[in-house]
Amino acid sequence: MAEHLVFNGDQAIAYSWKQVNPDVVASYPITPQTIIVENFAEYAANGEVETEYVCAESEHSAMSLCIGAAAAGGRVATATASAGLAFMWEVLWIASSMRLPIVMSVANRALSGPINIHCDHSDAMGARDTGWVQIYGENVQEAYDDSLMSFRIAENMKVRLPVMNCIDGFIVTHALEKFIPIDDAVVKRYIGEFKPIRPLLDIKNATTYGPFTGNDYYFEHKFQISEAMKSAMGVVKDTFKEFEDLTGRKYDVVEGYMLDDADYVIMAIGSTAGTLRYVVDQLRAQGKKVGSLKLRLFRPFPFADIAKALEGKKAVAVMDRAMSTGSSGPLYPEVCAALYNSKDRPRICNYIYGLGGRDVKPDELAEVFDHLAKGTCKDINFMGVRQ
Repeated sequence: MAEHLVFNGDQAIAYSWKQVNPDVVASYPITPQTIIVENFAEYAANGEVETEYVCAESEHSAMSLCIGAAAAGGRVATATASAGLAFMWEVLWIASSMRLPIVMSVANRALSGPINIHCDHSDAMGARDTGWVQIYGENVQEAYDDSLMSFRIAENMKVRLPVMNCIDGFIVTHALEKFIPIDDAVVKRYIGEFKPIRPLLDIKNATTYGPFTGNDYYFEHKFQISEAMKSAMGVVKDTFKEFEDLTGRKYDVVEGYMLDDADYVIMAIGSTAGTLRYVVDQLRAQGKKVGSLKLRLFRPFPFADIAKALEGKKAVAVMDRAMSTGSSGPLYPEVCAALYNSKDRPRICNYIYGLGGRDVKPDELAEVFDHLAKGTCKDINFMGVRQ
């Protein structure tokens, strides 16, 4: 293993790309993702990678370039955030429908308006139905590890779907932390040689990409994507296990903390999971039976794993750093669905929090545990908002 490095999350992702050495990276810089493509552009300019780096005129163009390069038979990566991801909206669906294993890092940032450059999950959550696998990292180490594993997941022959690896904007993208990279030679062996399927540049075996599909086949095409996403669950778990064998770092689709005897649980995605563990430790020292559950994989959604982790608990708060206006947070109804058929399901409530980069304070999370214990939480709650 290599020595520790001190990078921010964006730099760690760019470093992982350098080790992977993809055929094409096409991107448009947008805060707080910009450092990823700036650093990687330096690697390309210095001849440290063989990648064809393209700075596109927009995010829509960047994803379109990625689609073309992947269809031609290349290993492809990109990165974006917020309005950039929204600008890709149309072609996100094209990437998955063509079964192209593109890897995209998303620096989670609020969507306008009003304009805001700080963290929440409204960008990636807005793209949750586009047919992309979605993984969420908590810190710099996970940003790096998830980036590497994303290539293995996307390119697996049982999946062949694009993958988003998401990290919290500024909180992880710009925070300097120690992390342990893998040696270059080990990464090269781990990632392996890219195996294109029916590439456009194979002129001896002509293939058509992106044709019009009428009502006689469109449904079947969507069903195939659904089946591939279903297969992705097993592939993700296998990839996590292989990565643990390689590095000693253990990951799972959901990760519990102090759950075994916990009566009250808070569930979250991303950097908040670390704050939650701190709060759990503080309350455990007071004799309170509390625990936390971190969701790493949002698509495909791990219904069975969540049901197993939370069955029998007295109450669960689902934290959403995004909201579906007129409904709830996007994670909440999925957790409710996961627990609906449980024999001993807990009371479930939703807390929308941290929108636009609002700080997440330990005492506020401790108060959520207090509300769970007292039974005073509403179905939908807004944590830390001035009313």
